[in-house]
Amino acid sequence: MRYKISHQTTYTYSQAVELAPHVVRLRPRCSSDQSLLMFQLQVSPLPKGESQILDEANNPILQLWWPELPTSMLSIQIMAEVETHCINPFQFLLHPWATQLPLDYPRTLHNSLSPYLGSAGFPGGIDPVAHGLAWEIATGVDNNLLVFLSELNQKLYATCGYQTRETGEPWPPCLTWQRQSGSCRDLTVLFIHACRAVGLAARFVSGYQEGDEDSPERHLHAWAEVYLPGAGWRGYDPTHGLAVADRHIALVAAAQPEDAAPITGTVRGKGATAAMTYQLQISRT
Repeated sequence: MRYKISHQTTYTYSQAVELAPHVVRLRPRCSSDQSLLMFQLQVSPLPKGESQILDEANNPILQLWWPELPTSMLSIQIMAEVETHCINPFQFLLHPWATQLPLDYPRTLHNSLSPYLGSAGFPGGIDPVAHGLAWEIATGVDNNLLVFLSELNQKLYATCGYQTRETGEPWPPCLTWQRQSGSCRDLTVLFIHACRAVGLAARFVSGYQEGDEDSPERHLHAWAEVYLPGAGWRGYDPTHGLAVADRHIALVAAAQPEDAAPITGTVRGKGATAAMTYQLQISRT
C-alpha cells in the first residue's frame, strides 16, 4: 500500500510564551515493512535550529529550538508519503526453542531486550491483573506462544470497547480491564503488561492506521510489538484485533509510552495555558 499523510498539530496559548526546545516524533520510520518516499516539515513560528537524529531505540526524531521571542501559537505540520510492504504478517519461522511460554531468551539476547522485558519502565511492576489475565490465557492454550498472542489480541478486542481520548497518560492496565474500555494506548499498555508477564519482550508503537474508508475521521494510533526469535519485532493491534500488516504506518517504538509521544516540549510563560487542535488526513495513492 502507498499512503499520503498530512498531519498538522496547533497549540494556542492563553498569553504570549517563549518556546523551549521540542522533540517531534512524526517522521515515519524506515524498515523492511515500510519505506519513506517523501517527508516535509513545516513549523510556525520558524525555528532557529533543527536537528534530525536517531534516539537510543533507533527512532528518527526531530529536535527544534527557537529564538527567545514571544508567540501565542505553535503549529507543526508534517507531510509524508509511505509505502508499506507487509502483506502477510505471519510469514516467518520461529526458532524451535521459542514456541512455548514462558519464553527464556538466551543471555545475550536477553541483555539486548532488557528495556522491553519484565517491569522495566513500569515503576509499579507488572500489573497483577494483567499478570493473571496473561497466565489464564497461556494455560488455556497449553502455553503455545503464537496462539497466546492471537488469543490475547482477540480477547482485548472482543471484551474492551474503544474510546477516543486524545490526551493524557495511558490508564493502568487494571483500570482498563475493570472498565473493559479504553483508548488505543490504554489497550496497548495492557497488552504489553500481559506479554511481559509471560516472558515476552514487548514495546509501545506510535503511528497511523488506515481507518474506516467510510469515515473522514483519522487519529494517531498505538499498538504493540513483540520480539519473536526468528521473526524479529512483530506488531499486534488489540484495538482492532489484528496482527499488524500493510495498513499500519509506524512512527516510533519505545519501551514506555511517553517516549513515543508525537510532540514533547515546554514553554516559558507564567500562568499560560494551552489548547491543542489537530488535522489528520491519510489517503491511498
